[in-house]
Amino acid sequence: MNKIIVTGAAGFIGAFLCKRLLEETDAYVVGFDNINDYYDIGIKHDRLKMLAKTAGGDNTDMVSDGFSVGHFSFIRGDISDSKSVEDVFQNFAPSIVVNLAAQAGVRYSIENPRAYVDSNLVGFFNILEACRNHPVKHLVYASSSSVYGGNTKVPFLETDRVDSPVSLYAATKKSNELMAHAYSKLYSIPATALRFFTVYGPMGRPDMAYFGFTNKLVRGDTIKIFNMGNCKRDFTYIDDIVEGVCRVIDTPPVVQTGADGLPLAAHKIYNIGNSNPENLLDFVNTLQRVLVEEDILPKDYNFEAHRELVPMQPGDVAVTYADTSALERDTDFKPSTPLADGLRAFAKWYKGYYKL
Repeated sequence: MNKIIVTGAAGFIGAFLCKRLLEETDAYVVGFDNINDYYDIGIKHDRLKMLAKTAGGDNTDMVSDGFSVGHFSFIRGDISDSKSVEDVFQNFAPSIVVNLAAQAGVRYSIENPRAYVDSNLVGFFNILEACRNHPVKHLVYASSSSVYGGNTKVPFLETDRVDSPVSLYAATKKSNELMAHAYSKLYSIPATALRFFTVYGPMGRPDMAYFGFTNKLVRGDTIKIFNMGNCKRDFTYIDDIVEGVCRVIDTPPVVQTGADGLPLAAHKIYNIGNSNPENLLDFVNTLQRVLVEEDILPKDYNFEAHRELVPMQPGDVAVTYADTSALERDTDFKPSTPLADGLRAFAKWYKGYYKL
């Protein structure tokens, strides 16, 4: 039986990837997560309950410190702890590793930079060392659209220069790509980086704009729209992200030999984005319309009184825009969920989850 380790399994992408793997494959899935309190851990616990139920267990009895149900095991641990990582690899001997564990967030990297060094650099090094000591068929890992920094040429191509990050978070993600390339070259580890573009959807991250805006509007607070609304984001629905990850898992790079007789790096990079950047003001208008239509906010809600245009924040970029032609060429898949459809799915979940 194939064994797949998914780090960050209590996170947004990690949980839905595990769910998909449990539903549609016979692989033994091992989730690994430290369940930190960067955002509400309650939603992380509920994602784990969802996975326990998907694997065939009674989701009300699951605990966040670790459990095994059917062909799923959850291990609580931190990738920055080399012993915890080594133990998981030693105990389960995975053939595939999907590293989604990371300290996320651009603005938080200004407030707490050490968290990014510990998780995104030390932690990723530990994953690479484990893949070196316990050879795997494929290491798939999360990079980010933030590596493109302030690039003004759009859409962003994987071959564009990405050596001008505007946040520490972006710098750590670019560092991950360099580290993985080196380990792939030295130890013939097939590795693929996925540059995700603004992932959203039901049961998502409360620190993301669509979720945070909804919370504030429901409370009657004012939302802040950065760069005076003159930003564009390539919003990518969670189902499209998971589909892309699953297809990439099945297409590892092939280890080849170079002219010098030594192995070449078996390392690829793909953008996963919707290839349809939305202006932030249009995004906010769509979100507001959907929240009214789903009866989360009243029809007479005074939106103008609850939003404020503010300058750009440090670490932000003006535009993200993915060219996904490489992903489509190699996996025959192109993300395409319309923003309004994705936001409506989020709104329906939000209404039920918070019992509005």
